[in-house]
Amino acid sequence: MNDLQQLEKFARKNNIPVLLDDSAKFLADFVKKHQFQNILEIGTAIGYSGTIMLLSSKNAHLTTIEKNEESFNKAITTFEDCEVGERVTQILGDGFEEINKLNEQNKKYDLIFLDGPKGQYLYYYPVLLQMLTDGGCLLVDNVLFHGMVRTNIDYGHKKRAMITKLRKFLNEIETRKDLNTTIHEVGDGIAEIYKKCKQ
Repeated sequence: MNDLQQLEKFARKNNIPVLLDDSAKFLADFVKKHQFQNILEIGTAIGYSGTIMLLSSKNAHLTTIEKNEESFNKAITTFEDCEVGERVTQILGDGFEEINKLNEQNKKYDLIFLDGPKGQYLYYYPVLLQMLTDGGCLLVDNVLFHGMVRTNIDYGHKKRAMITKLRKFLNEIETRKDLNTTIHEVGDGIAEIYKKCKQ
């Protein structure tokens, strides 16, 4: 765990967005409990959350997508240093384009962790739901946007568009009758989404 702690310190020092401490604990406990085997992550960053998931499920394989080449390369080092590199497939590219490619290949995952561009969640999630195995989970980070999404306060033009998109996303996943959704108020908000089994 020392490697992870050093990685977190590096990220905080260099203003690289990684999971908040309680979100990281939630993710580790969640993956450890369910022992997911085939994981897809959108938003590798420097490999912090991906490493957490792989260390929490010793037999898991992670496919992870990142569009920033510098972060992508840093993640290679992270996975190697934490001795999980052999269980990772890294993809450099646009998240939405790459998940559509994987979906066209009929790739299936029992856990999908979405930690990419928050304003795009509304467009990502229908594709990701198609990629879940039966009983699989879509876990989405940063859905409450510093608590702003659940208030009626107008936070100004710069944040209004993002908040509006996240509200629409939450409304969809919480009202669709074919989904079971739980919003966990840890970190910046995590949505736990399952497709209901067809009768």
